[in-house]
Amino acid sequence: MDTPEFPITPSYIQEDAQEILKIAFTSKQETDELSREQLLEIAAELGISPGELAVAEQQWQLRKQESYQKEQFNLYRRQKLKQNLIRYGIVGAFLLVLNLVTTQGIAFALSILLVWGLFLALNAWKISQTEGEDYESAFSRWRLKKQLGQSIGTIADKVFKGLQS
Repeated sequence: MDTPEFPITPSYIQEDAQEILKIAFTSKQETDELSREQLLEIAAELGISPGELAVAEQQWQLRKQESYQKEQFNLYRRQKLKQNLIRYGIVGAFLLVLNLVTTQGIAFALSILLVWGLFLALNAWKISQTEGEDYESAFSRWRLKKQLGQSIGTIADKVFKGLQS
């Protein structure tokens, strides 16, 4: 549909061409899956060599894996925050009761809870940030720690299997 506001042009920038092809492709497909052969055929029609497609698949796989790891990292951070909030509630209730029993007031316990609560709120804000340099740095540290733990576990398993033999 050629309208005066949006005429069909003889050329497209790459992002527009990709979007048009994506819309056309998704409307044409009956199922959500493509076979490897279909993917190779489409790539060949677009002038993409099997080698270039293999590189793109590897990049896609790495991105998908990193996305999954980031989901796991975000879940880990939320669980850790939840544990800290539970700890805050338990210790806070204990301090309030202790302060009421010993001094019939809550000023001391309240001051501790306010300072601790401020740090918890700052931590919650930090956890809600899922982009940026600080997030990427924390994610990298978490991933490295996890990889080291897996490596140590693998080595320990091999040592224990060697000792049992």
